[in-house]
Amino acid sequence: MTPLAALLADLEAGRTTARALTETALARAAEGEGPRVFTRVDSDAALAAADVADGVRAAGLDGGPLLGLPVSVKDLFDVKGQVTLAGSVVRADEPPAAQDAPVVRRLRAAGAVIVGRTNMTEFAFSGVGLNPHYGTPKNPWDRATARIPGGSSSGAAVSVTDGMAAAAVGTDTGGSVRIPAGLCGLTGFKPTQARVTRDGCFPLSHAMDSVGPLAPTVDCCALLDAVLAGEAPQAVTPFPVQGLRLAVPRCLLLDDMDEAVSTAFETALHRLSQAGAQVDGVAAEDLIDEHYVARQAAQVTAEAWALHRATIGLAGERYDPRVRDRMKLAEAWSAADLVDMIHWRDAFIARWDRMAAPYDALIWPTLPTVAPAIAQVDADEAAYNTWNRLMLRNTRLVNVLDGCAVTLPVHRPGEAPVGLQVVGPRGHDRRVLEIAAGVEAVLAEMRRVP
Repeated sequence: MTPLAALLADLEAGRTTARALTETALARAAEGEGPRVFTRVDSDAALAAADVADGVRAAGLDGGPLLGLPVSVKDLFDVKGQVTLAGSVVRADEPPAAQDAPVVRRLRAAGAVIVGRTNMTEFAFSGVGLNPHYGTPKNPWDRATARIPGGSSSGAAVSVTDGMAAAAVGTDTGGSVRIPAGLCGLTGFKPTQARVTRDGCFPLSHAMDSVGPLAPTVDCCALLDAVLAGEAPQAVTPFPVQGLRLAVPRCLLLDDMDEAVSTAFETALHRLSQAGAQVDGVAAEDLIDEHYVARQAAQVTAEAWALHRATIGLAGERYDPRVRDRMKLAEAWSAADLVDMIHWRDAFIARWDRMAAPYDALIWPTLPTVAPAIAQVDADEAAYNTWNRLMLRNTRLVNVLDGCAVTLPVHRPGEAPVGLQVVGPRGHDRRVLEIAAGVEAVLAEMRRVP
């Protein structure tokens, strides 16, 4: 995977062209995992956009910060003239979108070449990434075993790892950018919810949906994030690690780590301490308790049921049963239950912010395990639900908090991908990206050693 800055430098120097990059991306999308990565590939439109980008660059004009870069978009975003399937067959008969979602318009205005729409968990309602309608793309690590890519932005991650796109745009309601990024060895960024418009994006939860990028590096994610937010991109200056105050919450976020995750996480903490960071364990058991476990997913489930209950009543047999049945859990809840959830969330955020206030950022493993085999997850309903809860456990907290977070790969070459989350409070997006860039720089040497 090549960082976006390097690709842009090659384009500017004439070492490659937008058409060459796009042709390579399309060729890879037509083979291997490609048919499971995309629900739609727009070959003709992508090549036409690439040719325009090359013409703009040849004329010496400013075509935008992503000029000529192939980018994939998750199958939740409206694209003019296309049906927004949301990873489902239920919406196949819906009318095509009348216009691009604002996020898609911003990508085009920045010069990006839209390769196609990426596969996902149906209606974004799972962290494992399985899709019975369009297939499940295999994780790039250990393809022989056929491991999960993570969800719900499953195709988004594999489109980048397999060179079908230089970067991808996904959504994150409980970790759906960070989970596949973490399991597939990418960097992913979940911004504060209000930072990027969700207009023209098929919803899961109005309370917790957010839009973010998956890409090779922090700098790549910052570039995409600025475009998605409608801002002028600025180079990310890594925050100095010397004197950086980092907190590791001591609670279930550190439970059940497998050996690969535990080793990579402890090694990363050691390297950061050696580089001069102050790394403190902070007691969070009273916050992350049985009430948190019971309620962290409840609001999303209630909102999903409200959105889908009429359609499930008419065409429930066309849903992935694992998605449908989890949505239906909210059928038995009362309005008072939902009010309790909302009030609990407000109080929880206030308590968490007080605990985190003395620190520049909090860090913990993005996921407690490496990617399990698809066969393990898909064995039966109990296995699916157990793995789904485990995949979402460490990421969903940031959505509950409406915070911002970067997941960074911290594994060595050839090892199973492991992610480290750098987490900050609502509205501190730029600061979190700068801190993550500083952490990334310190850990780069560690990651180069086989």
